[in-house]
Amino acid sequence: MTTIPAPSRLVPAGGHFVLTAATRLTADARLGRAAAWLREALGPATGLPLPEGPGGIELRLGEGLGPEEYRLTVTTESVLIEAAAPAGAFYGAQTLRQLLDPAAFRAGRTGDRTWSVPAVRIADAPRYAWRGCLIDVARHFLAKNDLLRYIDLLAAHKLNVLHLHLTDDQGWRLEIRKYPKLTEVGAWRRESPRGHVRHGLLDGRPHGGFYSQDDIREIVSYAADRFVTVVPEIDLPGHTQAAIAAYPELGNLGTPLDVRTEWGVGENVINVSDETIAFFLDVLEEVLELFPGEYVCVGGDEVPKTQWNDSLPAKERMRELGLRDAEELQSWLMRHFTDYLLARGRKPLGWDELLEGGLPAGVTVAAWRGDRCAALAARAGHDVVVSPFAETYLDFRQADGDQEPVPIGSVTSLGAVHAFDPVPAGLTENERGRILGAQAALWTEHIDSPRLLDYMAFPRLAAFAEAVWSGRRDFEDFLTRLATHEKRLDALGVEYRPAGGPHPWQRRPDAPGHPVSRAAIDDKLAAWTANLRP
Repeated sequence: MTTIPAPSRLVPAGGHFVLTAATRLTADARLGRAAAWLREALGPATGLPLPEGPGGIELRLGEGLGPEEYRLTVTTESVLIEAAAPAGAFYGAQTLRQLLDPAAFRAGRTGDRTWSVPAVRIADAPRYAWRGCLIDVARHFLAKNDLLRYIDLLAAHKLNVLHLHLTDDQGWRLEIRKYPKLTEVGAWRRESPRGHVRHGLLDGRPHGGFYSQDDIREIVSYAADRFVTVVPEIDLPGHTQAAIAAYPELGNLGTPLDVRTEWGVGENVINVSDETIAFFLDVLEEVLELFPGEYVCVGGDEVPKTQWNDSLPAKERMRELGLRDAEELQSWLMRHFTDYLLARGRKPLGWDELLEGGLPAGVTVAAWRGDRCAALAARAGHDVVVSPFAETYLDFRQADGDQEPVPIGSVTSLGAVHAFDPVPAGLTENERGRILGAQAALWTEHIDSPRLLDYMAFPRLAAFAEAVWSGRRDFEDFLTRLATHEKRLDALGVEYRPAGGPHPWQRRPDAPGHPVSRAAIDDKLAAWTANLRP
């Protein structure tokens, strides 16, 4: 069988179940969403109506199963999906679709064919509850319809979290009613770097876009129907130049700024006044109205302290509060936002730099700087989402050589992603339980179109999905299954990276990158984490 991700247990049987115009689809009322999705997904390509009623495919409540677990039994006479909850039934339906010809993934009929499913018994459940993908829409905006398409792609691979990086120095992408300049001013920049910033090339082309609040409601609803939770990120207190450009009083310099047109870590951070804190609490109030999920990310990463160290009001705030340094000032500032979310019944998520100044209980850590940060967070009693940049950042180049488009970072190969294990070595059983799961990341400084996003994401995102769903480590078997899976991606119009390297039109000789060695990445990682306290 060629399903991706591979199921936990699969036993082939003899024969096939053939779908015909007489095949019916029935479901327990609690599993109706999965049944509706299956009918909508298969209808356009197969032309089969799958009317309600017994006599073919059944979605039935099953006992002793977890919320995302399912059993799929196909005989020559019937198809049975058993699940205890709607999500499990949905994942069973996704597997059933993969057992059909790849043409089942097309949006319309391509000719007459026999639609059949091989007889099989599958028992399947995920290793991790958090199976996510971050998409950075702040650096390069992804139009709503393209984002909805990616939600379908995540769901097709049994990924269940979309982390939306909505704000950064280079753009603010979320409508906030109380502060309209965040999108009127902050949602566009004059131009962008062309290739890596070290080459000093700019494209001279304005870039922008944002999601209206109704867009967000649509996106969240669409995702929920596919059992994907959208986690918004409002990055604080750094990565905030777009917000400061819109409202200069949020900054430390007292002078107007433009939305940033360079990549990298910017010096401009918000100030620590009561008014600025109130401003972003207002922002979070509207965020909570739009995103009903448990988690809200408040950033906390890559915060230069230069402006605070030079700011008289910041120094006075530190003196008033008895804080030793700007690291503790950041912790004090961020507690306003994490405490606010906790008081509202939400779970704040923040990047692992928050560990450096002390982190209150109840904050979940997104560990991007390697196993050491993930282990420290787990040992400190925090839930952890693992996202190590050297293993799961899919903006890193996929191979050596100058053929890769805008090559940056070290090589993150398909095999390395497939071999990824979220749990750091040396944790106790209790500490291992703190690892909620993992997420891949598509940072878009150098990904300026949906076509390039496809190239960087796939097939590596399929390998990542297998790592966090079943954790099967047989890479050769994965490659065998991938040969069929690529036909599904073809049917969906996904412009993935071919195994032999990019097509000519997927290359970017006009946008030079800056590849580095894995040794250089490891040295940088060691420097970043050298002073972390256990």
